[in-house]
Amino acid sequence: MKKAGTGRFGLKGRGVEPKAREEVRALLEEAQRASGVEPRRRDLLIENLHRIQDRYGHLSAARLAALAEEMRLSQAEVYEVATFYHHFDVVKEGEWPPAALTVRVCDSLSCALAGSEALLEKLPKILGKAVRVLHAPCVGRCETAPVAVVGQFPVLNASVSSIEKAVAAKQTRCPEASYIDFKTYQKQGGYRLLADCLAGKRTREEITRIMEDSALRGLGGAGFPAGRKWKIVAAEPAPRLMALNIDEGEPGTFKDRWYLERDPHRFLEGMLVAAWCAGVGEIYIYLRDEYAGCRAILEKELSRLKAQKALPIPPIHLRRGAGAYICGEESAMIESIEGKRGMPRLRPPYVAQVGLFGYPTLEHNMETVYWVREIVEKGAAWFASRGVNGRKGLRSFSVSGRVKKPGMHLAPAGITVKQLIEEYCGGMLDGHAFYAYLPGGASGGILPATLGNVPLDFDTLQPHGSFIGSAAVVVLSDRDKATTAAQNLMKFFRDESCGQCTPCRVGTAKALGLMEAKQWDQPLLKELSQAMMDASICGLGQAAPNPALSVMKYFPGEIQ
Repeated sequence: MKKAGTGRFGLKGRGVEPKAREEVRALLEEAQRASGVEPRRRDLLIENLHRIQDRYGHLSAARLAALAEEMRLSQAEVYEVATFYHHFDVVKEGEWPPAALTVRVCDSLSCALAGSEALLEKLPKILGKAVRVLHAPCVGRCETAPVAVVGQFPVLNASVSSIEKAVAAKQTRCPEASYIDFKTYQKQGGYRLLADCLAGKRTREEITRIMEDSALRGLGGAGFPAGRKWKIVAAEPAPRLMALNIDEGEPGTFKDRWYLERDPHRFLEGMLVAAWCAGVGEIYIYLRDEYAGCRAILEKELSRLKAQKALPIPPIHLRRGAGAYICGEESAMIESIEGKRGMPRLRPPYVAQVGLFGYPTLEHNMETVYWVREIVEKGAAWFASRGVNGRKGLRSFSVSGRVKKPGMHLAPAGITVKQLIEEYCGGMLDGHAFYAYLPGGASGGILPATLGNVPLDFDTLQPHGSFIGSAAVVVLSDRDKATTAAQNLMKFFRDESCGQCTPCRVGTAKALGLMEAKQWDQPLLKELSQAMMDASICGLGQAAPNPALSVMKYFPGEIQ
């Protein structure tokens, strides 16, 4: 008889090295002692991959094989998940591990406008082979462009010298922001609303009706009415789950990070009230890996929240993304929470009916629930009346680009971009004239300055081939070209496509090739765009053509 692993009927796959087995087993046991949770559960695969990479700096073939054995998964399954996400460094057998230190330079639009390409060209020569320099998609700090990340340390308004200084000082950990902690939040009236709900002083119907009357809509991009979503999930059979989406990967967007770095418990209380109203029994928070500082805050404050005995709260799990824009799509995020590749699901069924682990799931953007406490305390009319130009509510605009005061600006829904620039952003940079803008990040299209008086809100921009999405406004000046911006955005979509469906996987690559030509083949590009919008599974492929279509419609002089 042939030995196992060597013949037709033996075990298949790479054999597990004893040393790698010991290393991985020790990490898993360490994790279990720290959390009390069995780490070999299938849904914790991505968390375990992070543990290995955090400890050893990369994912070797030997340790992947050992992890597969410990979790009783196939090596192919572990490998395909590890290679799906940008932040996992998978080292194949025979390859050298990456450099001990990695510097990621954001090359998305806001950072490109601020000179990130020059940094990417110069840094490899200056830092040498001991440091790996990588292009990175948006890291969510667009107001301080250009941005480089040394390990997990963000270098804001980066220059070659400031990056060199961070590397030399071995600054690799993200500093923790100054924020309102648990005790301070309680002293300011925090968790009083939740206590009233749990004590029966408020009813689920009352709070839900306030949300409906306030006209609060989902602030992650889709804009679905919040109160209505609670009702839909509450009507489903128990058990019900909740998934909080903080995978803020849309280029130009950073509002969720801004709020988390300042007032995390306002978000947590709103989350718990929403969960109570919808009858949710367990909560999962999905946070993008780029937000290491926010992760440290949430880990600390969740521990404090769970330690208090006055308020019985459901189990809350903090899950760490691994660098995949597609996981901002709700069903792809759910797949990732389950420890899988972030592949969007076909719908129906919708996640409110069949979501996380197959249960009805209330999915929300972080900022949506952030507003719950204030709306209930001040009344639905207070929030609804804050809009202008016939719109309702407030919008957290992430503004970057050619303005004097980029940043997160809270303004009335329905404000125009010209008003936003002049009244909130200090005007255009000196010597720059307003030329164009992106009202909704990479997906929302590019509009000319002549449409600068269109109210910024849900449903107001669609007639112009655009939408507000997550309210990420990137301002371009007369020194920029809409075609260059559109090429940057299409490159982003090409790189971030999950590859599941052909219209998106192939279409984004083909569209970029057409857009890089000196003269665009407009009929072919329009035909390709229509195919992507009609046949792509999720919003990435459906929205990817918007920048190209905007340029052909509003900036024809740049492509002829």
